[in-house]
Amino acid sequence: MKMDQQSGPEAVSAAAEHSAREAAIIARILGGERELFHELIRPYERGLYLAAYGMLQQQEDAEDAVQEAVIKAFKALASFRGDSKFSTWLMSITLNEARGRLRKHAGEKLEFLSDGDEEGDYTPSVLADWRYIPSEELERQELRRQLQQAMAQIPPEHREMIILRDVRGLSTAEAAEAAGCSEALAKVRLHRARMAMQKLLAPQLAPRQTGFLGWLNRKAGGR
Repeated sequence: MKMDQQSGPEAVSAAAEHSAREAAIIARILGGERELFHELIRPYERGLYLAAYGMLQQQEDAEDAVQEAVIKAFKALASFRGDSKFSTWLMSITLNEARGRLRKHAGEKLEFLSDGDEEGDYTPSVLADWRYIPSEELERQELRRQLQQAMAQIPPEHREMIILRDVRGLSTAEAAEAAGCSEALAKVRLHRARMAMQKLLAPQLAPRQTGFLGWLNRKAGGR
């Protein structure tokens, strides 16, 4: 769950400056400085991976999807017109790649991420940015497993909206653009996704309704 971000004139100014810097880098890349492409995408690599993993539930598939999406973004860079954020455009390409892999593996059972090595400094988990998980509910490893299992059980288009809005913190407009749907449909999908997640998680985390489950209940109820 994303924390509240800076808002107001300062945020608008910072966003404009960031977009201008990215536009300048893109112009240089298109002008022949191709080595700058990694600098352009570096701030988004983790977010792209988390989104792809959230959709595919497989580490290797997510890595391959992001790699292919980045290659496609590089080849299509000249088509980026700046009508939306570069990060949103990049996320849209990544989600399209993930959807394609889901269709390719339709009917195959998605496996959950194994516990793996907990000592590393990077955990490939879609839940890495959901900060507020109270220790009194469950140990982090067990809660993460339950959340991943719940995510895997909801439809891909609903899972996608949870990732975009609640994990990556995109606005409704940005999430709709990345998902390729209207804002109204994005809101419907998000509400249904939250309701489904609440229904799936309630039996595991009841009777207490604090922390993540309490937050999810409030969101599912439209509050």
